[in-house]
Amino acid sequence: MPITSERGATVCGLMAVVLWSTSTGLIRSVAQSLGPIGGAALLYTLGAALLLVFVGRPRLRSFPRRYLVWGSLLFVAYELCFSLSLGFANSGTQAIEVGLVNYLWPCLTVLLAIVMNGQRARWIILPGSAMALFGILWIASGDGISLRGIAANVASNPLSYGLAATGALLWAFYCNVTRRFAEGKNGVVLFFAMTAVALWFKYAFSGESLPPFTWNAGFHLLAASSALASGYALWNLGILRGNMTLISTASYFTPVLSSAFASAWLSAALTVQFWQGTLLVTLGSLVCWVATRERATHA
Repeated sequence: MPITSERGATVCGLMAVVLWSTSTGLIRSVAQSLGPIGGAALLYTLGAALLLVFVGRPRLRSFPRRYLVWGSLLFVAYELCFSLSLGFANSGTQAIEVGLVNYLWPCLTVLLAIVMNGQRARWIILPGSAMALFGILWIASGDGISLRGIAANVASNPLSYGLAATGALLWAFYCNVTRRFAEGKNGVVLFFAMTAVALWFKYAFSGESLPPFTWNAGFHLLAASSALASGYALWNLGILRGNMTLISTASYFTPVLSSAFASAWLSAALTVQFWQGTLLVTLGSLVCWVATRERATHA
């Protein structure tokens, strides 16, 4: 049944936030069951098929050329960085830390919007950005704030941390490119399929082999692909027809929800300092968003 009311569309957008909050834990479990590259390739293949059912086949001729080119490149690069950063993490706890680095993207999106799209912002964007960045450093330090601790933590797995940081920047670019060039079009079905092809190509030259398929692995794969595909489909409904202010505000609490779910799902113990950093990232990103809101005018 099609969603026609604003309330229904808003609920869809909020459900998308909840579903995306499960992505860190679910993608990590797929990587543990099926391998970091092969598991991700299967995940995006099934996700693309589900999106084809949920969203339908995209009409590419109606898409702006610049959006197709830049949108596809940035989307695919981001999804590769995000999924592989979780897959190559040394442990479930590190996967959650790496996943949180990815959530620098809201703050980066706002900063890039100022440069790319002429977005106006108030001065509080500076402390907001600093707060989000300090939250990541606070988590990476491990015990108090120590440059040596941060360096040691990142050096334990520079690939995962590097991919996560790169992914955050790529998604910030993607959001701004979409806003500038998409003209209301949604290429997520095509982009998901392209991500799957890119991962299978990487898998073919990786030397990795898929382990024997089990019911447990199948459950993790279905859960992760369903959450990602449904999240994208519901988000599209939400931003087109729902209360965008409410949905956007809720989305800034994704780091907290994601960490809580992943901690329970992966049985990973998280420290008080981790949760302090998570709240700093969340609040810093929220402040950046508030900095771009238009002041209310009164007669």
